[in-house]
Amino acid sequence: MNWDRVQGNWKQFKGKVKEQWGKLTDDQLDIIAGKREQLAGRVQEVYGLSKDEAERQVSEFEERNRDWTPDTNGAKRSAEAPRSRM
Repeated sequence: MNWDRVQGNWKQFKGKVKEQWGKLTDDQLDIIAGKREQLAGRVQEVYGLSKDEAERQVSEFEERNRDWTPDTNGAKRSAEAPRSRM
């Protein structure tokens, strides 16, 4: 997983994080901001896990999402002005 790409597209990706770790608040997700170390630390803290267990969960999450890419087409389409029909 490319965490630089995740950081740059955090608003899109954080939904996946929220699905996996639903106890994380929006404020906590904003602080994490796509940083792997922050994610592992918050998962450890919020879920009362050992550091090793939190790291294991994040690693498994990375593996499941290794092919994730940002949806750049949706952003371009929504920014385009509607075409008029003649």
